[in-house]
Amino acid sequence: MLNSLEDAVVVITGASSGVGQATAEAFARRGSKLVLAARDAAALHEVARTCRELGAEVLVAPTDVTDADAVKDLARKAMSFGKIDVWFSNVGVGAVGRFEETPIEAHEQVIRTNLIGHLNDAHAAVPIFRKQGHGIFINMISLGGFASAPFAAAYSASKFGLRGFSEALRAELADERDIHICDVYPTFMDTPGVGHGANYTGRRLSVPPPVYNARRAARAIVRLAERPRNSLTVGLVADLTRFAHFVAPNMTPRLMAKLTSRYLSRAPRVARSHGNLFRAPAEPGGIDGGLRSSRRVPVATTAAVCVLGIAVAALVLGKSRAPVGRGRSSVARLFRRA
Repeated sequence: MLNSLEDAVVVITGASSGVGQATAEAFARRGSKLVLAARDAAALHEVARTCRELGAEVLVAPTDVTDADAVKDLARKAMSFGKIDVWFSNVGVGAVGRFEETPIEAHEQVIRTNLIGHLNDAHAAVPIFRKQGHGIFINMISLGGFASAPFAAAYSASKFGLRGFSEALRAELADERDIHICDVYPTFMDTPGVGHGANYTGRRLSVPPPVYNARRAARAIVRLAERPRNSLTVGLVADLTRFAHFVAPNMTPRLMAKLTSRYLSRAPRVARSHGNLFRAPAEPGGIDGGLRSSRRVPVATTAAVCVLGIAVAALVLGKSRAPVGRGRSSVARLFRRA
């Protein structure tokens, strides 16, 4: 636990837009010293300018996290402040499309960025944490870490793998009382990520409501820096999706696949694109992606009803398939586990 975020040294990868930019601004308001990393130098300098206006001391370090040596160099630059208190490993990319219609090099790049990139971050940060006796490593994962995303197979693989990596690393560091490995599982955020990502569907992409303000995730990350914990979900839908997947691990992704397929069949046509997989976006994205609706939606009620419906359907189907006399006990055991 940090005594204060004022003068804390915070490294943020993927800081050029979206949650990364929102988090940089949130730490800047708390007086932290920032080391901002991403591929897009111009976008980073814009974020740095805003953070300096908020009173922060900022170091800009353009970095591709898929390059382990570049990440080591990022850590060395950050140590010019004398320490690293928080490392927010935030880089993430996506490729949407049927598995076999998505180029294999796109699948590889998603894994390289979303999983290997985070390993590179940790491999640079953890030795510094051990030497100085403290440090907080925050992994941005997403609800994709416990509920697969059909039509984004490599993304799902990377997020499931990242969750496993965090658990393993946390176990290795269990005896280090002041070193923390924290995971963040947000629901859909209103960021430029969807528009920047690779799209092999030939259809315009969006995300289902509710979509949350990225600044909400940033506030949660700042709270993690103040009071570390193993994992944190952001948004009610993340919790409900996690529960639905626990109750109905087969039905939930199948339902998502059907809904996604139906959406794609009706969405406007667009050109297929590699997006930002292999190079930085042509235009900086900022924090917001323009995905939030101006109309108020009863989020909690709607989401709860959907998840309850999935859970009940799974239980009914499970009971109908179970041998006579076993259905009730199986249901009871399931709820005891939940």
